[in-house]
Amino acid sequence: MKNPVLYLIPVTLGDTPVEKVIPSFNTTVVSGLKYFIVENVRSARRFLKKSNPDIDIDTLTFYELNKHTDPNQIVSYLTPMKSGENMGVISEAGCPAVADPGADMVAIAQQEGYRVVPLVGPSSILMAIMASGFNGQSFSFHGYLPIDAGERIKKLKQLETRAYNEDQTQIFIETPYRNLKLAEDILQHCKPQTRLCIAMNISCEDEFIVTRSVKAWKGKLPDMHKKPTVFLIYRG
Repeated sequence: MKNPVLYLIPVTLGDTPVEKVIPSFNTTVVSGLKYFIVENVRSARRFLKKSNPDIDIDTLTFYELNKHTDPNQIVSYLTPMKSGENMGVISEAGCPAVADPGADMVAIAQQEGYRVVPLVGPSSILMAIMASGFNGQSFSFHGYLPIDAGERIKKLKQLETRAYNEDQTQIFIETPYRNLKLAEDILQHCKPQTRLCIAMNISCEDEFIVTRSVKAWKGKLPDMHKKPTVFLIYRG
């Protein structure tokens, strides 16, 4: 029996046309799969239909993997692979297993000795660093910063210190409705010369990726409400 493959399938970062950011090879792979591990069944079905309008969604099997999933169930999701079936992992946006629960699935597949194949597609983190003008040789992604205001400010100062001491780009994200609060904290508590890149709606029609010093951003923050945003800071 052939060694089955777990394909990691990137999706669009917004309402971007699939053909703009997803290679046609991915659509060929996706069209041959019957089993998918997804963060959200509804959005996964929508993406698959956008990728290939001829796909018969009702013949596919979906396993939902997100923060509500019982950890004890996760291992059973790979059962089809024991019979030689290939499977796909689909995130809510961008690349699966990067800042994403899909990483747990990949870890199990690696332990079981299955082939893991990442497909090409958009990653907001990498695209943000590409367009920031910051150090692309050394960078660190921190996911979400603490919700508590005091802890968040403390963390911001730690990251800024690392940017200077280690010549390293610091990258983080926020829940979209809290973007403005985070941006205001950066402007208030980071050094005036520290550079901040705000990267919003990457690859979408209203994409916004701008780098300025903290001082230059004051009074000029864009409307970030409910827009997926990546924040990057780097030494001035």
